[in-house]
Amino acid sequence: MQRLGELVLARHNTRRLRAMGAVEVGADHYPLMITMHAAWLVSLWLLGTDQEVDPWLLSGFVLLQGLRWWVLATLGPRWTTRIIILPGAPLVTDGPYRYISHPNYLVVAAEIALLPLALHLPLIALIFSGLNAAVLVIRIRAESEALSGISRSQTA
Repeated sequence: MQRLGELVLARHNTRRLRAMGAVEVGADHYPLMITMHAAWLVSLWLLGTDQEVDPWLLSGFVLLQGLRWWVLATLGPRWTTRIIILPGAPLVTDGPYRYISHPNYLVVAAEIALLPLALHLPLIALIFSGLNAAVLVIRIRAESEALSGISRSQTA
């Protein structure tokens, strides 16, 4: 349910940002990312329903949600699941962004590994961690290129 709520929020924020003149970059990989995440969730649902739960790993997963909410709170109405660039808007450099460039990607990567491991599904953790890493290489490259244009314009 949390993921569905996040998608609703992301869609709302994306529409709002586009109405303000924002543009999307790197959209080609978005369907691949959504498909991968959906397949991960379905695999957990199909294979994990009868599994014992490791309470320590599940606790780690729950703790990650605090970092996720910190990211969402820091980005506020600029948080989306797409790469949306709002010309003239300053880069976000507070909150978790003081310490790491892509904190939400760190959270997602950890979730993709931890939740299947908490359900004793190491193969699912391995497969989807690899797929997520491949998607993130594409996504971070596109996002970094777009954000470097903003950074250059702020220092010029």
